[in-house]
Parts: sequence; C-alpha cells; structure tokens
Amino acid sequence: MKLLFLGGSIGMGEILIIALVILLFFGGAKIPELMKGLGKGVRSFKDGMNGTANEKEAQKPAEKEAEKKAEKKAEKSE
Repeated sequence: MKLLFLGGSIGMGEILIIALVILLFFGGAKIPELMKGLGKGVRSFKDGMNGTANEKEAQKPAEKEAEKKAEKKAEKSE
C-alpha cells in the first residue's frame, strides 16, 4: 500500500513508525478518545454537507411558488 505525500510515497513501514510515535506521544488510553472525537467531527461534517443539499432542495419548490405568484400578479396588472 503506497500513499502519495508531498511528491513522495509513504510505505507500510513509514505508516507503522508514525503510528508508534502517535502511540508513544498520546498513550494507549487516549487513542480511543481521539478516534471518537475524529469520528464525531467527520459525522458532523457529513451532516452539514447533507444539510446544505437538503436546504437547496427545499428552496427549489419555494422559488417556483414565488415565480408563479409573480407571474399571476403580472397577468392581473396587465
């Protein structure tokens, strides 16, 4: 498994070294808490992205309704 990183590549050995450094830095007890926080952040981001898509879909019928009202109003004024 090779990942591109800043023009080079990271192999499995480098990933293991990074994981060991993180384990030493934070300790074994903190890793699950960090991953839980990361998961909540990703879930919140996805919910936010879905929310904006849902808001756009909800605005479309309202915009069509407003256009119809404007057209009816224009026809009455003629």
